[in-house]
Amino acid sequence: MATSAPPKPAFKSFVPATETRPELSVRALILGCLFGVLFGAVTVYVGLRAGLTIAASIPISVLSISILRAFGKASILENNIVQSTGNAGQSIASGVIFTLPALIFLGFDLEASRIFALALFGGWLGVLFMIPLRRQLIVDEHDTLVYPEGTACADVLIAGERGGSFASRVFLGLGLGSIYTLFQNDNLFSLWPSQPNYQPDLGAQHLLKGSAIRADCTPEYLGVGYIIGFRVAAIMFAGGVFSWLVLMPAIYFFGSHLSAPLYPGTVLITQMSPSDLWRTYVRPMGAGAVACSGLITLIRTLPTIIGALTEGFRKPKTSNESVILSGAKNPRISSTEFPEANVPKRTEHDLPPIVVFGGSLALIVLMVLFLEFKPIPGAQVGLLANIAAAVLVVVFGFLFVTVSARIVGIVGSSASPVSGMTIATLMATAAIFLVKGWTAPAFGALAITIGGVVCIAASNAGDTSQDLKTGYLIGATPWKQQIAIMIGVIISIFSIGATLNAMNKGLETFQPLPKPIAFSLNHLPDGVQNSGNFTQDRITLTGNRNDSSGAPSLPVSSARVGSTISNSGKEELTNAKQYIVLNSIGSTTLDDGKYLYNPATSQIEVQWIQGIGSEKAAAPQGRLMATVINGILSRKLPWALVLLGVAIVIVIELLGVRSLTFAVGAYLSIATTLAILIGGVMRWMVDRAILHHSAKAAAAARAAYIERFIATRSEWVRGLPGARTIRAELHPAGSPPTKYGVPPGFLEAHPELIPFPGFDPNDPGHVDTSTGLPILNTITSRDAATESEISPGSLYASGLIAAGGIVGLLGVCIKLYEAATDRSIPRFSEHNPFHHDLVSVLMFALLAYSLYYFARKPLDHGEN
Repeated sequence: MATSAPPKPAFKSFVPATETRPELSVRALILGCLFGVLFGAVTVYVGLRAGLTIAASIPISVLSISILRAFGKASILENNIVQSTGNAGQSIASGVIFTLPALIFLGFDLEASRIFALALFGGWLGVLFMIPLRRQLIVDEHDTLVYPEGTACADVLIAGERGGSFASRVFLGLGLGSIYTLFQNDNLFSLWPSQPNYQPDLGAQHLLKGSAIRADCTPEYLGVGYIIGFRVAAIMFAGGVFSWLVLMPAIYFFGSHLSAPLYPGTVLITQMSPSDLWRTYVRPMGAGAVACSGLITLIRTLPTIIGALTEGFRKPKTSNESVILSGAKNPRISSTEFPEANVPKRTEHDLPPIVVFGGSLALIVLMVLFLEFKPIPGAQVGLLANIAAAVLVVVFGFLFVTVSARIVGIVGSSASPVSGMTIATLMATAAIFLVKGWTAPAFGALAITIGGVVCIAASNAGDTSQDLKTGYLIGATPWKQQIAIMIGVIISIFSIGATLNAMNKGLETFQPLPKPIAFSLNHLPDGVQNSGNFTQDRITLTGNRNDSSGAPSLPVSSARVGSTISNSGKEELTNAKQYIVLNSIGSTTLDDGKYLYNPATSQIEVQWIQGIGSEKAAAPQGRLMATVINGILSRKLPWALVLLGVAIVIVIELLGVRSLTFAVGAYLSIATTLAILIGGVMRWMVDRAILHHSAKAAAAARAAYIERFIATRSEWVRGLPGARTIRAELHPAGSPPTKYGVPPGFLEAHPELIPFPGFDPNDPGHVDTSTGLPILNTITSRDAATESEISPGSLYASGLIAAGGIVGLLGVCIKLYEAATDRSIPRFSEHNPFHHDLVSVLMFALLAYSLYYFARKPLDHGEN
């Protein structure tokens, strides 16, 4: 008769439900909000530049443990509130940068009020929709859904509660990275070049002309490369190599003999720099590649999405831990016999249903009002259509919140297909708009609005579920954690919107066209709009620093209004308000973007390159969303280039490589992917060193164990009655002295010598038949070489990422200050002896070595 498996022991959280500790304190909320503002801004900065985001919960937990400890004893529940509040900034920022930059690519401005409203709607919907799912996903499926980031974060918090601290390694990376960035960043002291650059032009045949090898030597790219690992970084770099060292030289080779510009370019290919070639031809190919790979990813994950959705709508199981479900009485339990049954446990108390449903309804109403009274210019669709848009947000939002919350429990937040879910939302919304005949660019922006809210909700729901898993493991109070996350959402939004606009403004450039283009304002071509007079009084015209010394790439035209030459040799327009802004979207005669038109000459003379979308902040996911929208609604794309990108992705998929990483690398500048690759190489070197050290340590431990095992066994046998007979049986004549085997009762007498749990001396897989000795579980290369998220290297890399983001944003703010006040901070001259590409390479190599060194250096007792 088969016996049933014994029941699993009841789960016990680190802090018992019966114990009350400080949790939702003022200091925890203040510190969490500060971290939300900080990491929200850093995520925007790094995500727009690298196309990747890194989880912030563990760095925040590490820093919180040390900071609160400095202000007196802090409870583990307070530290959990800090990380939950602060992590909201990172999750909201991830959803924002994946979608809202598409508004710029569609020709619209990033309005602060629109960013704030959409981020608030999406962030709070993600939290509210997750609340009724918490019991099923976090509690009832505790053994099924592991939520890797949430579990790792709980390990950090528990270690901190027991006296451990990992913060010194984070602060070390933060300090060294900040000092490095101060002297490396162009907007700050600029002691050495921020981006060493080499443009091949070999021999009489001009081999590889049009290509460039450059690296944006920033600490945030180094840290990102380390965390994502060598393989992912190498695939990204392979995409960059294909674009910059294959496609661009080929374009120059075949196009250098043309006597007219090649669409969508507006100047001759021979007059284009590598950055111009990337912006004009490679970027549309990359956008097509990213869009195609995103669709492939969506198709590949459809079974997972459908499975998660099916599981999500099944009837939740009854939790064995709880006598109360959702705050209601359990009818099977008598309140007379069990008075405590009327009161839910502290660890089971979610926000009540009235808050969930009432809050969701209030957000829907607010969204309808926002779309009605703050519509996209040119997309006034009426009250009923706005209500329908809000309903679409709710339907897609709840659908993908359910999917996201379940998927991240299996694969983690980093692998969650949020972009695929957003593409599905945009395609469905755009299809509805197409049927309705809403195909103007403004309706594309309205579709981005709907998709943006859904993307933010799904992104925040995934991270919220990770935070609630952390809380469940350590014994947090759910409703307090949910309130903390909602507070973190609303506070971090301010820094996210400000950072988006600051980067768009601070990284913008004004480049004189190689050849002015004659236009008539009365007969503008299709797709070109008059956006009114330029609002800035003074601007600096720059060539591409990576293609020249930084001075104008072409001679100054005396026809430009108010043109002067500054002391640095750059051309300035001191009366730029006389120019008119032309906005090109889907034109067949002018590349997408904004231009400055000179009424005095009736010519377009300057291209206004927005900061977001430029080489320094490429925003690949935003470009992907804009490409999907334009492809469905306007169908005005450089289709030849887009389809080339699609064909490239198909080839990559046929080679058995996941194409999305390659496509993002092909879209980004090689300066970004090369710097990330260096971080990946450091990770590979550290992994090899760890494997070598672990193998040596394992061999030494095995030798010591065998020696101790044999000696103890011999002593034990010698003391038994009839020792001679036993030894003769265990040690036949002529056999080696190790062939004693494992005598019955020996391990019971010496449990410290049991090699591993479940060891069976009669199992041939546990005992070496040639020696009679136990087979030790050897460490594998995967176990040894795979660093955890709380390893020394990951902590140091997190500090580098934070340093690059914080100090880089400081540089952006200084540039905005200089533009507003016409004042400049003192900087090192470009003629100083350190301003050389070799110095830049050397300093970046030293920073990379510091990462390698501190990643191998074990955490001290005070740190671990």
